[in-house]
Amino acid sequence: MRLGRMRKFFGLSDYSGGALEPGQVGQDPASSSGTVPVQEGRIPETHETGKVEQSTDAIASTGNEDDNQHVTKENPPLDAHLTVSRDLGAAKEAFSCVVRVDDKCVEVLKGFIKVVDTVDGPLANLNPIARVAVGLLTQAAQTVLDQDSYDESVSALLTKVQQVYEFLQKQDTLKSIKKEGHILVQIAQVVSNCAEFISKYSEKKSFAPRFAKQFFSDTQSNIDVLHQRLDALMQLYRDRPEEPIHINVQRLSDDFKIDGMRYAKEVGMMTVKQCLDGTREELLADIIHWINDPDPNVPRTFYLYGQAGRGKSAIAHTIALWCKNAGMLGSCFCFGRERQAEHLERRIFTTIAHDLANRDPLLRRAVADAIAADDSLKTTPDAIQQWEKLIVPTFEVSDAVVGKVVIVIDALDETGEEASRMDILPVLATWASSLPPSFRILVTSRPLPDVQECLVNPPHVKDRLLDDVPAEEDIRRYITTALDKQRDIGKPETEQLARRSDGHFEWARLACEFIKTSVAGQTAKERFDEVMSHRSEERNLLDAIYDALLGSLIGRKPLTLTRFRSVMQQVLSALEPLPMVALDAMRTVFPHKVDHYKVNIILGFMSPLLSGVPDKSKPIRLLHGSFYDFLTDASRSREYFVGDQTMDANLASASLSILGSKLQFNICKLDTSYLANSEVIDLEDKIKANIPSDLSYSCQFWMEHLQRSEFSVELAKQVKGSKGF
Repeated sequence: MRLGRMRKFFGLSDYSGGALEPGQVGQDPASSSGTVPVQEGRIPETHETGKVEQSTDAIASTGNEDDNQHVTKENPPLDAHLTVSRDLGAAKEAFSCVVRVDDKCVEVLKGFIKVVDTVDGPLANLNPIARVAVGLLTQAAQTVLDQDSYDESVSALLTKVQQVYEFLQKQDTLKSIKKEGHILVQIAQVVSNCAEFISKYSEKKSFAPRFAKQFFSDTQSNIDVLHQRLDALMQLYRDRPEEPIHINVQRLSDDFKIDGMRYAKEVGMMTVKQCLDGTREELLADIIHWINDPDPNVPRTFYLYGQAGRGKSAIAHTIALWCKNAGMLGSCFCFGRERQAEHLERRIFTTIAHDLANRDPLLRRAVADAIAADDSLKTTPDAIQQWEKLIVPTFEVSDAVVGKVVIVIDALDETGEEASRMDILPVLATWASSLPPSFRILVTSRPLPDVQECLVNPPHVKDRLLDDVPAEEDIRRYITTALDKQRDIGKPETEQLARRSDGHFEWARLACEFIKTSVAGQTAKERFDEVMSHRSEERNLLDAIYDALLGSLIGRKPLTLTRFRSVMQQVLSALEPLPMVALDAMRTVFPHKVDHYKVNIILGFMSPLLSGVPDKSKPIRLLHGSFYDFLTDASRSREYFVGDQTMDANLASASLSILGSKLQFNICKLDTSYLANSEVIDLEDKIKANIPSDLSYSCQFWMEHLQRSEFSVELAKQVKGSKGF
């Protein structure tokens, strides 16, 4: 049966963007009774429900004529061509025949692939978002073309897919693809689900005779959902209207409810941490396949674990970036050792809820309604309560949310002691099994005992040991790229570095930074020889390279080492990451004048180890957790050990000084104090313009630094003399 006839048979007209009514599928538009006309190769059925006409074409041969002797009106054959249709309502057809794909459909799909493959065509030089979408659409088209035939029951869905590809090949559509990447990715995801559903239908159908009612019911439900999603997305792509006024009003209402929720800031992905192009391709593809897997029983959680320096965070940040570009990212939450004092684990699910609310209006409404019912959810530190009352309500509207919702949790091991994870792990190990089919959680961690016990082997968790994934070739590619401008570093040196790395991406990165660093009187080849001279038996790889790199960047002169320790103590003791301007502002009011110098004389040379160095307005962060471990362990860092306990007293004193000199009435110059924060226009802009980061930090954390300090008379006098005490 050709698709042109199938369109008429299923009551389909040319694509107009309107959703199909459930009753249209499988019903002859020319027949008011809803009876199905007899088609060639099909089992005819009388208008009297349940009675089947005998036909030599209607009974599937079993290889034995005696097997068909008992087929009567009372005992219809339960083979691959017949089911008891009286319980199927609108799906009154028996098992339908196999049809070949229409030539027109083949032409349309091949035409799309040809457009994509044209080097200088309209889809050349796409941005990353559109490239992801076009890749998914090309793969889906090929999936359809790879099938020789299809079951007629899904031919209407195949027609819908054909109509989508026809629409995408129109000149106006091709011109807009670069601008509308996010919508296109969502269309591509649904089309991919359609292609996989169509290709797997026949395989699943072979098990259907014993469960005919449930089989057809599930099939029709799946087809209806796919139809509705495609129709809605295609209409959205066409119109792309501004939000109606009532939607904006509703958003303002939801904003008012969500305003004041405590969530962690600056815990999201960092593009600087993503994988180098062309590396980790197999593992990244495995994770993407898991995200897009349409199987409703697919594990909802992917646990990636391995030792320090193996590249877990790079993979997590790469997946988060890809998902963001594809419109699938729900939230990315990254722990860090340098931020343990902030107790980020107490805000993990409020932060994820906040991100979900910003992703989709339906998810936002669910979160807002939960907070309206219990305002304490804005500030509760109870992770279990956050999950149950803020995250779980979003599941109820997940069916209406288009596309996958991916949540990335990186470096779970860096929350701190086991007690800091005692509420999070049960959620991930047990309750996450109830996630909707569209939700995915990617978790990375070192293999700590408590994490392993909870996340290895549960049925809803897919775990992968990164140490077992071959990495030497990827590291070789990374080193080749990183050192391509070093004239005296060639293939032999690259091979040696890759072998010495032993699968540690962080070691390879640091080794390249060491070799590239310009030092008077020393060549890159000599620095390479210095790296290779460190024996792993004497010291582990990361410790050796950290020592060598700090020796090159900071040196070993006593005054420089003293200042290095002081500045790094300030960076590590801060209860939230601070930019250089704030570190400088606080250091200028430290109790002892010997500490009054710009932090740039140390931090300005540490960009291979820290982020935020070039831009003094961005927070200073350690690029890798292993550097924190190195600096805070005297047996490993030796002269670079950062362990002086007097820094909290310095920060407490500096905070009190800043509060005394910079606090003022109506600091944001508001017109009135009778408005709630949510009612003040451009409040965030006013805060940024009038409250410097050092003052904001001092307001929040002066008390905590004071509590951590040893008693001193000078500090006590400063507290007593401060304003407001």
